[in-house]
Amino acid sequence: MVILEFRYIRLTVAKMSYYKNISDHELTTLLNESDERAFCEIYMRYHSLLLIYVNKKLLNKQESEDIIQEVMTSLWKNRFDFYIQTSLASYLYTAARNRCLDIFAHRKIESRYITSLQNFIQENVNRTDYLIRENELKALIAKEIALLPPKMREIFLLSRSQSKSHREIADILAISEHTVSTQIKRALRRLRIRLGLFTWLYMIICDKFFL
Repeated sequence: MVILEFRYIRLTVAKMSYYKNISDHELTTLLNESDERAFCEIYMRYHSLLLIYVNKKLLNKQESEDIIQEVMTSLWKNRFDFYIQTSLASYLYTAARNRCLDIFAHRKIESRYITSLQNFIQENVNRTDYLIRENELKALIAKEIALLPPKMREIFLLSRSQSKSHREIADILAISEHTVSTQIKRALRRLRIRLGLFTWLYMIICDKFFL
């Protein structure tokens, strides 16, 4: 932020010597009367001290400089209604500290927002990755089931997709329960070999979902 370019900052040292030697209380009284030289002296007297104080809290020189400019600008704008119950130094340090607290509050909200956004992105990335893998597994399992011999595939699908019991399948296809049991075992054995252990186990656990 550009340093305030009040025209009184350009006053000569000679003209300002009087103000350098008066108290903060007197400077405050003159400030109430809109004395530009008094304001210039306050600015020069406290700028560096406030900057060090604020920068120790924020650890950001640019933000610290901005805060000092805001404090000083506010002091000048409110000069007619300006009243200090304690001291000028106390007033300025308190004003600077309050603005630091505003910065901290903003940073906290911003941090929570960023964290929330990162979690949201990560959750959706994980979910998207899971869905992709899930769809790949479904496609792989469906492909291997389609390669089973017709009768074996029909029996297997009746068992897994439609949750038919061996007795029901036997009745539907007019075959023995023993044949149904044998065909399902053979189907699972083939799929176990073709799919690998992980995919096969996943299919068994989630068979109603996949099939």
